[in-house]
Amino acid sequence: MFLIAGLGNPGRQYEKTRHNMGFDTIDELVERHNIPESGIAHKGMYGKGRIAGEKVLAVKPLTYMNLSGDSIAEFVNYYKLDPETELIVIYDDIDLEPGQIRIRKKGSAGGHNGIKSMIARLGTQNFYRVKVGVGAKPKGWDLADHVLGRFSEKDREVVDAAIKEAADAVEMILEQGIEAAMNHYNGAGKKKKTQE
Repeated sequence: MFLIAGLGNPGRQYEKTRHNMGFDTIDELVERHNIPESGIAHKGMYGKGRIAGEKVLAVKPLTYMNLSGDSIAEFVNYYKLDPETELIVIYDDIDLEPGQIRIRKKGSAGGHNGIKSMIARLGTQNFYRVKVGVGAKPKGWDLADHVLGRFSEKDREVVDAAIKEAADAVEMILEQGIEAAMNHYNGAGKKKKTQE
């Protein structure tokens, strides 16, 4: 079984913000694969279903971004999952342009508080990630204002396409493995910004 976790903040006021790329991608996967909502447990909203023949748990932590690890660690422990091989985390990345996605097998938090919380609670930074670009914060802006803000109409179109691509990437990881997905989505044709 795989745990697919999309990071974000619960509540209407945070819908469609830059920080909710993970939530938006989970919504896309749930819709595509008709994953029924199972309710709320372990401080998260979740559904159980199948993607690419694999049993999956699709999870949106309800802890707010900075405590995402509290919810994910509870799910991992309850279902006795190995976070290094059975966890895929989807989240926003300010080091990627809107519309870009990047797949990683492991890495540091890179200043992302949701990932920082997960590394602290899981005790490892070796878990699969699908990062969705939201663009760098404008000069002089507060980072929180940037990630909790919304996209321009033009960027939103690009980002909506990237959310679909992030969902495709999750499907590919489940079907063909992390290496195949990294080769496909991090390929030479994509603009690179190395962040391991």
